[in-house]
Amino acid sequence: MEETLRKQEEEAKEIVERSQASHRAQLEMQDKKNKNLMAALKKKFEHQLESVLWQQEKSSLLEEREKTRASYVAQIEEQSSVSDALLADLKKAEQQLESHLNQWKEDKLSLLQATESLKLTQQEKEQEWERTESTMRSQLVDLQSQIMKKQQKKKWGGHVEKQEKQQKNEKIKPKVRRHHTSKSDEPDLHESAFLKKIIAYQRKLLNYFARNFYNMRMLALFVAFAINFILLFYKVSTSSSVVEEREVVYTSSQAHSSVQWDPLGGEAMETKEEVMDEAGEPLKPVTVRFVLEESSGYMEPMLRILAVMHTREKEVARKLEFDGLYITEQPSEDDIKGQWDRLVINTQSFPNNYWDKFVKRKVMDKYGEFYGHDRISELLGMDKAALDFSDSHKKRKPRRDSSLAAVLNSIDVKYQIWKLGVVFTDNSFLYLAWYMTMSILGHYNNFFFAAHLLDIAMGFKTLRTILSSVTHNGKQLVLTVGLLAVVVYLYTVVAFNFFRKFYNKSEDGELPDMKCDDMLTCYMFHMYVGVRAGGGIGDQIEDPAGDEYEIYRIIFDITFFFFVIVILLAIIQGLIIDAFGELRDQQEQVKEDMETKCFICGIGNDYFDTVPHGFETHTLQEHNLANYLFFVMYLINKDETEHTGQESYVWKMYQERCWEFFPAGDCFRKQYEDQLN
Repeated sequence: MEETLRKQEEEAKEIVERSQASHRAQLEMQDKKNKNLMAALKKKFEHQLESVLWQQEKSSLLEEREKTRASYVAQIEEQSSVSDALLADLKKAEQQLESHLNQWKEDKLSLLQATESLKLTQQEKEQEWERTESTMRSQLVDLQSQIMKKQQKKKWGGHVEKQEKQQKNEKIKPKVRRHHTSKSDEPDLHESAFLKKIIAYQRKLLNYFARNFYNMRMLALFVAFAINFILLFYKVSTSSSVVEEREVVYTSSQAHSSVQWDPLGGEAMETKEEVMDEAGEPLKPVTVRFVLEESSGYMEPMLRILAVMHTREKEVARKLEFDGLYITEQPSEDDIKGQWDRLVINTQSFPNNYWDKFVKRKVMDKYGEFYGHDRISELLGMDKAALDFSDSHKKRKPRRDSSLAAVLNSIDVKYQIWKLGVVFTDNSFLYLAWYMTMSILGHYNNFFFAAHLLDIAMGFKTLRTILSSVTHNGKQLVLTVGLLAVVVYLYTVVAFNFFRKFYNKSEDGELPDMKCDDMLTCYMFHMYVGVRAGGGIGDQIEDPAGDEYEIYRIIFDITFFFFVIVILLAIIQGLIIDAFGELRDQQEQVKEDMETKCFICGIGNDYFDTVPHGFETHTLQEHNLANYLFFVMYLINKDETEHTGQESYVWKMYQERCWEFFPAGDCFRKQYEDQLN
């Protein structure tokens, strides 16, 4: 029984524990459900709050939208009213223009009628003048006939008067001779006249030397160069017999070869030795020829007709008209181009290729009142009679003469000389002429076509910049090279007089090869070897160790290295490098300005790019350079009498080469923003 009770108690305990565990699980599940419900309630409450806030924001946005819409509608109404006012003003302006055009047409008709009446009156006056001229001529003929009659009457009386005058002169002549036969006064008079002549010639000579002081200085410098050129042919001669140099002929390395190559002539030569074959008969010498075949015709040059003369005459004419060159200002002494153009401005043929043939007349009208008509007519070589365009001045037509002397006299020599100078100093012409010469020579020897490879330097802008860096500072570079040649010449003089024995370039056991026994060879050795050597001339001649002139040689070598290698060559390299850097900076600056600034107004792209594609639309639509160019061409081709007010203003500015009508620093967008502010 006890065991059964125990078992029942244990079973009851297990049942209680199970029930408790199930109740606990149910309570935990209930707690989880409660928590989920609370979280869902919180999320619902938050969503409700967000919806309320969103509705409030929506209502505020709708109110703002209505306000902005009302403001835009008001602005549109204002703009429409302004546009209506502008249209009304435009209509009024058109009406005024029509009225002005009608008045102008009436004035034009009245002027035409007045000119016709003036022509009629002029014709009547000319007829009257012809009548008066005929009457005056008849009167002159009558007067001449009367004068002839009077002269015939006075002939006989004139013969008597002449005889009386001759008798009187014969009586006076001996008296005059006696008066001038004073021997004491003659030497004094001759001496005083001779002294006066000497003083006058002395003054003229001094004035001539004073005026040409710098020319005489240049002449002295030229004489010095001529003397030093003569010194180049001085050489040292010894009493020993001169070893004759034999001509060396290089033969081929093959045995029994009958072909030789002359290194000087560059041609194959036949040898005098006979080559025998197996039968013992002499073989004929073989001449080797190298033939180059050209299988392509891509190197056919064509020399373009250059517009050099038109461009140069246009440049000179515009400088005369707008800048007053040679009148208000003179070209600098370094401006060789401007000094050469002075030769042509006073010729009759100028301008020949430029379209405006009245340039000299315009220059006279512009500067004649202030600087004097005589001075400008003399400067420009103008005939004063050609300046008179009045009706009273009748021009005579020149007679045509077909003789050779007349043809030669009709040639304007000064203009032709100037023309040749312009053509033969033009870089493009010289380049094309050189190109054509190489092409012609290439048909005789095809290796000349290799020179055409240099055309790659003219085809690329970067390579052209590199080439122009050499010629950019051309004057300074040439003067520096000239100074280098003079300094090397001075060292050559010192070496020729004191250090000749160190210039032996022969090896041991060979005949002496002296490089400084004559001035020309010594100078060429210094220029060719000394300048190219990294350490100067001291690296190429004998060591002075132990010689009595050792100290002087050390000074000579160090100074040559310092002045020639370190200073002058570095200056030449620096000029080229600086010129290249300057040209590259200029090109980059121009490229940057064209990409980031408007060419017309000069405003940068930072101002326009606040709006998408603002700078692009501005440069293509508002300030397009092509539109300005087309407008200028339109004004050039339009009659001046048909210009409007704005067109006449721009045309006047263009004729004066004043570009103030370009809107520098201004544009439509900026004006609109200024009006809004």
